[in-house]
Parts: sequence; structure tokens; C-alpha cells
Amino acid sequence: MKNTHIIAEMAWGHDGSIDQAVELMQAAKNCGADSFSIHLTDLPNYMVNYYGSGEGKVSAGRENLDVYKYLQEIDLSEDKWIKLARIAKEIEIELCVMPNDTQSLEFSERKINPNYYVVSPACFVEEDMLEAIAKTKKKTFFRIGGSYLAEIESAIRIFRKFGNDQIVLLHGFQNYPTKIEETDLSLLQSLKDIFDVEVGLADHIDGGSPLAKIIPLLALPYGATYIEKHITLDREKQSEDFESALNPTDFKEFVDNVRASEIAIGSASFKELSEATQRYRLIVRKRIVAREDIKKNTVISRKHIIYKRCDVGLTPENTPYLIGRKVKKDISKDEIIDFSNVE
Repeated sequence: MKNTHIIAEMAWGHDGSIDQAVELMQAAKNCGADSFSIHLTDLPNYMVNYYGSGEGKVSAGRENLDVYKYLQEIDLSEDKWIKLARIAKEIEIELCVMPNDTQSLEFSERKINPNYYVVSPACFVEEDMLEAIAKTKKKTFFRIGGSYLAEIESAIRIFRKFGNDQIVLLHGFQNYPTKIEETDLSLLQSLKDIFDVEVGLADHIDGGSPLAKIIPLLALPYGATYIEKHITLDREKQSEDFESALNPTDFKEFVDNVRASEIAIGSASFKELSEATQRYRLIVRKRIVAREDIKKNTVISRKHIIYKRCDVGLTPENTPYLIGRKVKKDISKDEIIDFSNVE
């Protein structure tokens, strides 16, 4: 058990403040976390600016905000991320980076050089992104929440194609927060057996529940060697991504609870996605949109297409069915491209 790698995830919990980000990272180090997980995002290349608001897209109390503008306001600049990476080296905590788009990945490789990468389930069908991360040869955590079994298999195959077998499957999904009955820790052993890779738990149950300090422990007998948990400075302040986060003092507390363990162990079979997981899947999908303005009668090529988060439209795996088709009308930048506007 002493070999279990603990990841303290900040995500957007910095609220746009580099000082808060540094304080969170130092708290993670003081709590004994092995690594600190951050999200890098180049918003114009990650999300359409008309991405709708709604439950599950941002933290509670912010559901009616313009998501794009909100994230734009709290996104840290490249200089601040570079500062955070420098301090991480100084305090000797490893960095995990989840790049949400290829531009962020390129920046990370040039300026951050993290110890690990994290792949969002939204990118499992984005082959260009997977190939670029695989080529870094860094150990990579695949967050599998909301993914189909075939998508996980395809993503692993791409990594192995480029000689990167340093893969960890992180079971769990964030549904603000995840219910105990949807934790299904038994699935960890199934994933390990099916794919012959390391497995871990990205735990996202309610951080205010005493079970948040218990459930992660129950993943260990099922083969988990990595445990990821959100960290926040003060849950009462409700920073972004606070729902499943623990206060620093709670990071060290794990209490036994047999009945909770029985519920959390769940089923070992890979079942159909629940209604909540399906909703999460739809929220995080990227869609096919125009990279630039496209004139009527243009024949679509790969250079005309970009994948961004959007509420409607075709997902990236449909790209081959659009390439070579002629557009019926002018298509504006960031407008979806689907079968209705091509011949």
C-alpha cells in the first residue's frame, strides 16, 4: 500500500489566481501527495464561444454563467503556468498535465515538461491528440469516465503503436459529485485484466462526505496503484471544482466503514453507461466545426475541420465521412459541419 501514488488534482480550483494555485500545490506537497494535477486550456481551440451553460459544465452556483467567458476570466496565462512549474520543481512535487487541446500540449512540452500527462475521455477519439501525447513517451493517465470499452481499446492501441506502453487507466467520472452507487470499484480489476495496464481511481464523490476519505482506500485491493482526488483550500468558499475536493487536513484522514465499502465495491462487470454517465459523455464531447470560413462548393479536407466542445454536431470519429464532400452553402468559422450542409 505504501507504493500507492497519490495525485492531488487542482483542475480549475485556482479560480484564476496564481497565488491560490501555488498555495494549493504547497498544501498538496505538505499533505504527502506525490504529484499535482493541472489542466491547460487554450480556450479558442478547445471550446466554441457559444458553448451553452447548464448543470455539470461548471461548479454549482455557476450553471447560468456564460461558460466560455467564465473560463476565459479564470484561465491562467502561460507566464503563470511557467511560474507554477518552476515552483513545483523547487518544492519537489511532480506535475501531471491534462492538455485540453493540441495547442496546450505543445506549450506544455515547450515550457512545462511535466512528469506525466492526463488524457481526457473527450480526446479518446481525437487521434491527432493521442498520437502527439504518445510520442512524448511520458507515463499517461487515461481518465475513462463516460467512455465506451471500444474507445479505451482504440486509445491504448494508438499509444502502443508509437511505442508508449506507460499507460494508467483511471476509473471514475466527475458528475458533480459522483454517487456512491456509481463508483463500482470492482471494475478496476476487470480493466487491469482486459487491458494489461496499471489502473487507478479518479475519485469524485462528495468531498464533504466522510466517505470521501474512505472510498479511495477501497480501490487498493482491486489493483489501484494511483489515486487521484481533488484538493481545495476551503470548501466553504466553493472555488471551482470544489464539489469533490478535500480540504488539506482531510487529505491525511482515511476512516474505515464496512457498510460504505460494501456499497462502493459494486459490480466487476463493464456495464452499459448509466443515464448520469451518458449525460456526462454528451457534455464533454467535442464536435466537428469549421476551422475557418468555408465558401459554398468547397470540397472539405482535413484542414477545414477542427474539434471543439459544442452542444450539437458530429463527433470526431465521423470525420472520414465528411472528407471529400462539397459544402452546400457558406459555413462560418466555428459553425458545425454535418450531413445537412454537405452534398
